[in-house]
Amino acid sequence: MNDSNAVNWKERYADKVQTAERAVRHVRHGQRVFIGSGAGEPQTLVEALSAREDISDAEIVHILTLGVATYAEPRFGDKFRHNAYFIGPNVREAVSEGRADYTPIFLSEIADQFRTGRVVIDVAMVEVSPPDEHGYCSYGVSCDIVKPAAETARFVIAEVNEQMPRVLGDNFIHVRDIHVLVPSDRPVLEAIQGEPDEISKRIAHHISHLIEDGATLQLGIGTIPDAVLHNLDGFTDLGIHTEMFSDGVIPLVDKGIITNNRKTFHRGKIIASFVLGSRKLYDFINNNPLVEFHPTEYVNDPFNIAKNEKMISINAAIEVDLTGQVCADSLGKMFYSGIGGQVDFTRGAARSKGGKPIIALPSTADRGSISRIVPFLKQGAGVVTSRGDVHYVVTEHGVAYLHGKNIRERALALIQIADPKFRPWLLAEAKSRRMIYRDQIELPIRTPIYPEQFEEIFQLRDGDTAFLRPLRLTDEPLLRDMFYKLSDESVHYRFFRMIKSMPHEKLQEMLHVDYEADMVLVVMTGRDESAEMVGIAHYSRNPRDNFADAAFLVRDDYQNQGIGTLLMNRLVDAARENRIAGFTADVLIDNQGMLKIFHKCGFPVESEMQDGIYALRIPFTKNRKRIDVAHVATEEPVASA
Repeated sequence: MNDSNAVNWKERYADKVQTAERAVRHVRHGQRVFIGSGAGEPQTLVEALSAREDISDAEIVHILTLGVATYAEPRFGDKFRHNAYFIGPNVREAVSEGRADYTPIFLSEIADQFRTGRVVIDVAMVEVSPPDEHGYCSYGVSCDIVKPAAETARFVIAEVNEQMPRVLGDNFIHVRDIHVLVPSDRPVLEAIQGEPDEISKRIAHHISHLIEDGATLQLGIGTIPDAVLHNLDGFTDLGIHTEMFSDGVIPLVDKGIITNNRKTFHRGKIIASFVLGSRKLYDFINNNPLVEFHPTEYVNDPFNIAKNEKMISINAAIEVDLTGQVCADSLGKMFYSGIGGQVDFTRGAARSKGGKPIIALPSTADRGSISRIVPFLKQGAGVVTSRGDVHYVVTEHGVAYLHGKNIRERALALIQIADPKFRPWLLAEAKSRRMIYRDQIELPIRTPIYPEQFEEIFQLRDGDTAFLRPLRLTDEPLLRDMFYKLSDESVHYRFFRMIKSMPHEKLQEMLHVDYEADMVLVVMTGRDESAEMVGIAHYSRNPRDNFADAAFLVRDDYQNQGIGTLLMNRLVDAARENRIAGFTADVLIDNQGMLKIFHKCGFPVESEMQDGIYALRIPFTKNRKRIDVAHVATEEPVASA
């Protein structure tokens, strides 16, 4: 029976073979024609359809395609009208000029339009691989919405390309379900990625801090996703569940970084719906059991995405307003791209156990002349991802965590990661709209650059890890929380008097730092959004003698862990880097813990006692005897001054 079936499909195959010119004549006036996606565009069929003289009023539908789109040229206005589910460069002008349409829709929901008959596909023109011995052709590089379009179309024309890879998964169509076959042998369209630029590398560096071993990643195409892949050396057992990927995945598989072994959905498999890349990528996915393609109605289903624990989604944006609204498909009134899978993966990652949805964008556009963090979206701009869906926003200047935050906290967090030259403007706009405190500290004309070099993960004496970093504009709530967890003794040691409250007005003074003449370093219990502040060190330079007054504070339940010594060492490093001549400090006579830390700072300490207070002066001499944190952690009492 098997031999008979093999003969039957092969005989039917020969009967279905036609030239491209003859095949496209099955398209009639007024019909809706679907064209295969991305690198899987059936180039020969598109060229033949565009060359027809006797066709009119046909509608062409597809998502982004890499090839030519002659049907969208003005001269074919009477013959064809394109409807884009995602706008690519080859049809952007036609949509902008009103010669083509744009349908905003989640990528996961397009297939449902076909399956329910709300959008009837009269003819599907797709590109497939040659059939295997059982008569099954693979959709190759593009499964996405191609498979549901072909399954629901009234008539299917397939360009059978000898160079199309055979990709496994739910990615096949049998010859019996194809009405016309057009043989071809031409290179599959490629999308070669260049080297990431410096801004993309900095964005990727920040994103890499949000990724954990065993995470599952969604990565799109572009310089930022490629840069992220370049930052993943050293990670273990990463997985992939993404609508698409490109060449950057290959070296991580070769290095054993991407193994998919800890995925909780489709363990051991890279799950995607299409690829855009080079021939090397197409050879990599060819007949590779590691890779499975499924339609986007499955891959992009937020419920399926959420089945992956530690799901990390990374999506791009055009601009983000100070409330967290994300525009990703339009430049003001001009439709530019599409919704795509951004909302699908944002919501899926948000519902994943340990998941993190990330929106990534450069802080500026047009060579730095335009801020992409804005007080409000441009007139006509659309909201793709709502302010309620957004969790992380990342630029080259850092990470803003917005989920569950109020408007004031959101605005300050986003201003912190905007380009420094736009921060005073954004702060003024936020004040004028009553989004933040009216007495919020003004930013100086020369906005300080966050000194990322002082970020450090270190181990406490009890074996836990903590995160040291410079203070940020958004740290006011963390400062407040830390103050109310201090003992009366610690408050007295730090402020030399009892303080029962720490209102906004007082906290403002601590947030006003320029990272040079004024520096504040803090210790956090971690680097994620739930971390608490447990230690702080501050110096403020006196311009008369170039010495800086230094002060330290460690939360009571984190004392005797080496935090005070670490803060001292790193604050000295920062002061010397900024050419501070030395420290001065006032320490209560009974604050023996702080006195020990000052005396073990590695420099000679001059002291004078008056009225129960030691006045310390510590010049930074050339020779420093550095004290290792591990050597003093066991003897460190209360660290506050």
